[in-house]
Amino acid sequence: MTDRLGHKQTAAMLTLMVLGREVPNPELQERVGFTLTGKDRTQLNDTGYVASAKVGRTFVHQLTDSGWAWCEAEMQEQTPPPPRPQSVLCSALYLVLGGLSGFLRQEKLRPADVFGVEADVEPEPESEDLEGRIRIAYRELVREPRGWVGLVDLRPKLGAPADEVDAVLKELSRTGQAHLVPEDNRKVLNAADHEAAIRIGGEDNHLLSIEAL
Repeated sequence: MTDRLGHKQTAAMLTLMVLGREVPNPELQERVGFTLTGKDRTQLNDTGYVASAKVGRTFVHQLTDSGWAWCEAEMQEQTPPPPRPQSVLCSALYLVLGGLSGFLRQEKLRPADVFGVEADVEPEPESEDLEGRIRIAYRELVREPRGWVGLVDLRPKLGAPADEVDAVLKELSRTGQAHLVPEDNRKVLNAADHEAAIRIGGEDNHLLSIEAL
């Protein structure tokens, strides 16, 4: 039987298994309604099941080899759900996991063969990939065509170092595909807004608009 983890830690492990890649906290919040922080994160880091790193102002998480092994063992048919409190849905989930585990063994497959597919796909050049993620994040945040989005809201959705994001935004601005402007009302800015700003031409810019989606 695997080491027993709490419900939230177990949910985080299974989510990271299914996504099969680095996952930033904002994406965890969007997909499953919680982030991996505090003791839950540090304990999973200490056990060696999850590797976490600070990217910009958010943490990104990924299963280690030990984490994949834990998930594989957790899926076994004889493994009960985590300790109480349990829900009917939790019990049903473990029944599904056990059935999936039996199928994988029959097909001589490992969970990483199914859920880690993204890791085997040849990645696009980083700058092109990041530009696409910026456009997707902008589209999710904007309320109207060519509307303005705060960089403080955009950056956490990207899971990329600030300098790499800055380089792509500056190139989009240089080519006229995007516009970066300062916030007119400086009184509404807080420390996070200032940290997220991008400096161009000696001026801090806080808002982004993209011409073509």
